[in-house]
Amino acid sequence: MELSALITCHPSVFRRRVLIYLIPLLWTVGLGLLGLSRQDSVWRDEAATWQVARRSVADIWHMLGQVDAVHGLYYLLMHELFEIFGASTATLRLPSVLAMAVAAACVTAIGHRLAGVWAGLGGGMAFGLLPAVQFYLQEGRPYALIAAGAGISTLLLVTLMQGRAPAARWVAYGGTVLVCSLLNWLSLLILPAHLATLIWTKAGRRTWASWAATASVAVAAALPLVLFSRTQSKQVSWIPPLTWHMMIGPAVLLLIGVLGALLDRPMTGRLSLASVALPLLAVPQIGLIGLSLIQPLFLDRYVLFSMLGLALLIGASLGAAVRSAEPRFPRASLWLVPIVVVVAVVALLPQSLAKRSPASRVDDVLSVAEDVRQMKKVGEAVLFIPAARRDSELVSPNDFVGLRDIALAESPAESGTLHGEEAGPERIRTVMLAQHRILLVTDVPGVARPVSAERDKVKIAVLKKNFTVVADKQVRGRRVVVYERHL
Repeated sequence: MELSALITCHPSVFRRRVLIYLIPLLWTVGLGLLGLSRQDSVWRDEAATWQVARRSVADIWHMLGQVDAVHGLYYLLMHELFEIFGASTATLRLPSVLAMAVAAACVTAIGHRLAGVWAGLGGGMAFGLLPAVQFYLQEGRPYALIAAGAGISTLLLVTLMQGRAPAARWVAYGGTVLVCSLLNWLSLLILPAHLATLIWTKAGRRTWASWAATASVAVAAALPLVLFSRTQSKQVSWIPPLTWHMMIGPAVLLLIGVLGALLDRPMTGRLSLASVALPLLAVPQIGLIGLSLIQPLFLDRYVLFSMLGLALLIGASLGAAVRSAEPRFPRASLWLVPIVVVVAVVALLPQSLAKRSPASRVDDVLSVAEDVRQMKKVGEAVLFIPAARRDSELVSPNDFVGLRDIALAESPAESGTLHGEEAGPERIRTVMLAQHRILLVTDVPGVARPVSAERDKVKIAVLKKNFTVVADKQVRGRRVVVYERHL
């Protein structure tokens, strides 16, 4: 509905419609604020955001030329937020909470417009309860922001396909798609999803022409980033090749989506909730699988925005259930969606609480930094295996004050890297042999990957041959080992 029409309608109708959108928005904010700090823990992916956001804009630009260009816009945004509000877990995660709330409101608006009040409310409330959404709801990374952008662009497309198509809305649609692509260019997979909707609904020639022009401009504007980030593809070299086992999750989601679409009784040539939601769920998943056959890229977070489609289809199912029950049980039907939401909350409560605990992530950079502070002695040396474990020092430098990072040749800011440049193996060997006591920060055996870098092999060999373990503490996926030189 047009905003002007919404405002000029009867006050009670206006308040009811605003309430319909506010309920899922506030519900999702509440879910996001619950246990936001995760007991003051920060894991390795969030640590990258934290330590980069604290650099100067010039240093961030320097780093983007070497690594992580795909997240450049997000880092710059978080830098500004850290400058304004200070570095904290709240500042780190609140943007994701608010973004997911916006996405939930968009789900509600789309469902309400295409399938009625209960489909909108049901979908919006269900969105915040989806396990994948709950995980990234409190994550200091860009994926929730992309989900919000996907929701906005899809809502704009629905509006445009319903005949309200001034040029400004097409500009807003293209701009939203572009911003999402600058947060992570794999979000461009939303365009083939929208294309499938246009095909399904047999959109008119004018809509086709406007969409094609707008999408082409957005892709062209994002193309330089896509091509440049490909030169940094070593960053994703750790992603495993696609296997049949990895297809189970997407297959289950698609099955649920198809069942929800059937309940919406979709018809070719008609704009319906199913014609928007099923492509939004299926096409990004299938597209990422296709890309992963060329280069391994299959991580669910890259297509997190497809969960909007799943939530819409759940809303369609709930709306259909209400419509079926209404003729025989008019009063009881009003309680159907609230009861389902309550049951879902209770059923998912253990998982929801688990995702808000430090154990839900593979490690915690702050807890190991606290261990270092307690175990260190001023003037001692510190080593990191692999070098990426330096993130503990970068996020919490005060805990490492007084220690000498003996392997580091060039700082992360100076080298334009995430974790700095270390000296060569022989230089590291020489410096290590000159130490009496060394603190090693590394992964616990259960999550440690095989050592591949030659300098890390040298570190391990020198420690085993010339040093003795005098203290060893493991916590939340990280480990601090204190070594003393043999007499």
